[in-house]
Amino acid sequence: MIKFGTGGWRAVIGDGFTKENIQILARAIADKMRVEGVAGKGIVIGYDRRFLSKEAMQWAGQVFAKEGITAYLVNKSAPTPLIMFYVMKHEFPYGMMITASHNPAIYNGIKVFTAGGRDADETQTAEIENYIKDLTDIPPEEMEYETALEQGLIQEIYPLNEYLDNIIAAVDMDKIREAGLKVALDPMYGVSETSLKTILLTARCDVETIHERHDTLFGGKLPAPTALTLRTLQNYVIDKKCDIGIATDGDADRIGVIDDTGRFLHPNDILVLLYYYLVKYKGWTGPVVRNICTTHMLDKVAETFGEKCYEVPVGFKHISARMYATNAVIGGESSGGLTVRGHIKGKDGIYAAALLVEMIAVTGKKLSEIVGDIEKECGSISMEERDYKFNQEKKDSIRKILLEEKKLPCLPFAIADVSYLDGSKVYFENGGWVTARFSGTEPLLRIFCEMPAKDEAIKVCEIYEDFLGLK
Repeated sequence: MIKFGTGGWRAVIGDGFTKENIQILARAIADKMRVEGVAGKGIVIGYDRRFLSKEAMQWAGQVFAKEGITAYLVNKSAPTPLIMFYVMKHEFPYGMMITASHNPAIYNGIKVFTAGGRDADETQTAEIENYIKDLTDIPPEEMEYETALEQGLIQEIYPLNEYLDNIIAAVDMDKIREAGLKVALDPMYGVSETSLKTILLTARCDVETIHERHDTLFGGKLPAPTALTLRTLQNYVIDKKCDIGIATDGDADRIGVIDDTGRFLHPNDILVLLYYYLVKYKGWTGPVVRNICTTHMLDKVAETFGEKCYEVPVGFKHISARMYATNAVIGGESSGGLTVRGHIKGKDGIYAAALLVEMIAVTGKKLSEIVGDIEKECGSISMEERDYKFNQEKKDSIRKILLEEKKLPCLPFAIADVSYLDGSKVYFENGGWVTARFSGTEPLLRIFCEMPAKDEAIKVCEIYEDFLGLK
């Protein structure tokens, strides 16, 4: 029952996400570490605010302890990027984070990180799944928690300051202090409040927070920063006359933003803003990396500055790998995750938030003004996104049409190319595109279309709906 997707292993609590499966996964990683000769270096594990996250961390730690591998457990709920940073900084061979990120509250899961603080890639996760298949002693043996503590095989740590100091050193705190900005935060009942407030208050921002309490049901909403889930933050920014509203998903590796006018900035907009800022105002040079479902405005901005944009499959491991290979300035995805050169090798909503606040301070412009500047220099483009649920029979039918028979609907725009790098993606001669792919983290078919005009993007999505029988 343990299968990795694009964002780790995720399962419904009490169904696939059980103590036995958590400990099976821990034992498989322990076996892998022993074979690779890195068991003596230990493993670091963190957890978010989801139901059973802390217990799951401890259950995994007890298995590692029984296997003689020291488990360093972060003893307070923490952001996923903190764990990635700690794996990188202290040269751990592996790390784990107990989280289902932005999934509904009935889910939990585990993200696995490898040397350098990277998301485990397909090769690594396939190897872990093979180790799981080879296990014969199920459930795995565990050491009593208190015994493991006494023997030093479980060590409780809380390295938040080290992580925050790294971010504070990377942004222009003096400029932010001078700007006197007012910031609204929405941690979406997740783990980002302490980190963000510490950074922003240190920079003398006026900070106000909503949805900060611990709620394993996330207020009855998805802990994902979208236009639908951030309406309260939008109103708050307008009512309190804030310079920016910042939201993060449940484990703080993704970000959502409300600008000074109360407008929701899509993750695509955030990526474009930060790449534009880092190149134009900070003088950085280098390409940008995006996945197949992320805006081609990045291509336009890159071209404006004489740079290149690289396209990769969905999954942040692909973004971080291509960033490393090309020395890219920034890489990200339309779901809200991004990272910047010189920081960790994965998504970090907290660092992204700090950079956005720095951008407002350094430029002396409102967010809405910077968005306008980019449109004047690089043009504009419109995206339409749609998600569809399905049963297994329907999934098999769609997969056959799109990926096996490689059929396409009759489209009213000239086609330049078709790619099957990840799902099905059609590139139009007018610069637009449409992609249809199955989510790697949820039972959904996702259709993204970007065209010069919004009505054109909507039209293409509707054609795909009819073609695949999705209505």
